[in-house]
Amino acid sequence: MGFSDLLDRMLGRAPAQPEERLVLPPPPTAEDVYAALEGTESLLVSSALPSVVVARAERIVATCRDTVPRLKRVSGSDLGYTVVATATDYLPEALGAYQRLPRRYADTRPVDGAKTSLMVLVDQLDLLGMTMDRVFDAVYRDDARELVAQGRFIAEKFGGAGRGGSLRIDADDDAPLPDLPEDPTGPTGQADPHRLAPPGGTA
Repeated sequence: MGFSDLLDRMLGRAPAQPEERLVLPPPPTAEDVYAALEGTESLLVSSALPSVVVARAERIVATCRDTVPRLKRVSGSDLGYTVVATATDYLPEALGAYQRLPRRYADTRPVDGAKTSLMVLVDQLDLLGMTMDRVFDAVYRDDARELVAQGRFIAEKFGGAGRGGSLRIDADDDAPLPDLPEDPTGPTGQADPHRLAPPGGTA
C-alpha cells in the first residue's frame, strides 16, 4: 500500500481509480459492407417478401455494391457513412422490422394514418433508393469529370482544332498504290506459258 492510499484511508476518501479508456470498434470495412449486402440478398431470396419490396431492396443492394469500390475515397464523409449505414443497418433493419410482423397484420392494418406497415416499408425503401442514387452520382462525379477533361484534351490534341499532332489524312497525303501483277491467264482463261515464264528464262 502506498502513502497516497494510506492517506486516502485516513481521510475517508475513496482511492483514485485508474481512468478507463473508451475503446471504439473499428469502422466497417469494404468486406463488412459486402458481407452485409450478401446477407440481405440471401434474405430476399429465402423469404416470401412482396415483389414491391424485393424489387426496391435489390435496387438498393446493387447501388450500394457499385459504390463500395470508392469507399476509401469518401471515407469519413457523409457519403461514406450513408453507404455503410444503409448496407449494414438501415436496409436490413427495415426489412427485419417488417418480417417480424404477421403478414396479415402488416399488409392490412393501418399503423401510420391510413398507411399499413407494407406501405411504410415501401416508402422507406423508396427514400433509401433515391438517397443511394444521389450518393452514387456524387461519388463517381469526379471520375466522370476526369473523363470529360481527358476527352477534351484528346480532341484539342488530335481533333480538328489541333495542329502538329493531327491524325487526319488529306487527299494529298495518300500513298500511291502498287501496280497489280498481270493476269497470268489469257483471254480464254487458260494459263499463258509466256506470261508464266520467269524473267530471262524460256517457256
